[in-house]
Amino acid sequence: MPARRRWAALVILLIAEAMNLLDSTIMTVTAPVIHADLGGPASAIPWFSAAYTLPFAVLLITGGRLGDIAGRKRVFRIGVAGFVAASVACALAASPALLITARAAQGAAAALVIPQTIGLIRSMFDGDELARAMGGIGPVMGLAAVCGPVLAGVVTHADLLGSSWRAVFFVNVPLGLGVLAASPLLREDRSARRPRLDLVGTALAVLGMGLTVHPFIDGGGAWGSPRPWAVPAAGLAVLAVFGAHQRHRGARGRSALVETGLFRDRGFPAALAASVLFFAVINGLMMVIVLQLQLGPHTDVRSAGLTLLPWSCAMAVSSWIAGARLVPRYGSRVMFAGLAALLVGALAAVAVYAAGPATSYPWPLPAALAACGLGQGLFAVAFFTTALHRVRPHETGSAAGLLNAAQQLGGTLGVALLGAVFFHAVGVSVTATITTTGTSVADAALHGARNAFCAAVTALAATGVAAVLMHRPRRGPAPAECPDRTVKSRAGYGGS
Repeated sequence: MPARRRWAALVILLIAEAMNLLDSTIMTVTAPVIHADLGGPASAIPWFSAAYTLPFAVLLITGGRLGDIAGRKRVFRIGVAGFVAASVACALAASPALLITARAAQGAAAALVIPQTIGLIRSMFDGDELARAMGGIGPVMGLAAVCGPVLAGVVTHADLLGSSWRAVFFVNVPLGLGVLAASPLLREDRSARRPRLDLVGTALAVLGMGLTVHPFIDGGGAWGSPRPWAVPAAGLAVLAVFGAHQRHRGARGRSALVETGLFRDRGFPAALAASVLFFAVINGLMMVIVLQLQLGPHTDVRSAGLTLLPWSCAMAVSSWIAGARLVPRYGSRVMFAGLAALLVGALAAVAVYAAGPATSYPWPLPAALAACGLGQGLFAVAFFTTALHRVRPHETGSAAGLLNAAQQLGGTLGVALLGAVFFHAVGVSVTATITTTGTSVADAALHGARNAFCAAVTALAATGVAAVLMHRPRRGPAPAECPDRTVKSRAGYGGS
């Protein structure tokens, strides 16, 4: 395969990766605008994001298996075509229910696309060229993370041809069609040993995750009554059955969705818990910031997106510094430096919200958000490097899939739970439409944002505890260093 064709094919794969990350972050800024346009209950706001991230999280590993079986190029093209079609459906949605359904289709299509990219890159490059190709993933993901909220705010504010928020979905159409048109450049690749699909395991994972998360996202009902708690309890029971099913398949030598050996000591489960907690904080706070700006000082969507720019830029810069300089020298200690910086930023934001006033733009806030972004970049690179360094080579794919799924699940829960804290202070029922304005609502929004950041501080403390538990020595021979450094470089750049 000629070198020029290989590098052109790499560009195609990186554009597909960026499309996924852009669509997982655009709701940070556009969700309130969509709610104002389409109406419906306030509970629809977190679902605009969760409907994408949940299918994406639970179907990632199955999507990778489909590529092993049917061919990664073929599954990649099917996924991109589905993603484009779902994006058009999102742009044309006339109600919250239709948009949420289309977002779920988008997430499922992304779960077909993303697992194929690394395998396709490894099939086209060798030696030093492979390292260079893999090294391009991290910066592209960092740039997409920076551009996502800002691009969404700018495009929505521009109101191109009266399209408002719908234009952010139409952007995917030329990008996706371009990827499909250039996809013949890709080389077909499939696993030499084709695993079987674990359809029962996939169904159990989807059902268990959905039941566990749904009540927290929906927010409806009285949490003091038995019925709402019965739903996540049933979900946890289904996930327990899923775990037993995976152990049973592994014991019989059959293909399982996850490597059960990852759970033989506390280190990897602690890493999953840390991932869920950390990304719950990141994604939840970003949504709360935008909601407060739009309900309080009535900041337009472009300014709200630009407010997040210091966070995104600081995250991108600190991620690069951490990967190139700090983690190779200081190792996992960089995780705790990142958590400390994020705590400083969160506490500074609490002080900004406490000072008010509610109806004016909080000008000190961007500096606090820059500290948060600094902490995110330092923590994420060190965390994924540490979590995957403990993993044995044959467990790497399963571990990376689980960590990415935990990241998406954490983002979903963060939007739901920190959003619930915010709406509780605002006094808007999640079953009602947000239509009220005025000084009282602005004051309540300021109070809600402060409460959400205080809750985030507690979650960050729990993240620190989980990070400490990751350091417990693993029984048995030490695993070889993770050969797939791409997972380390690409993970942790995104939000939901």
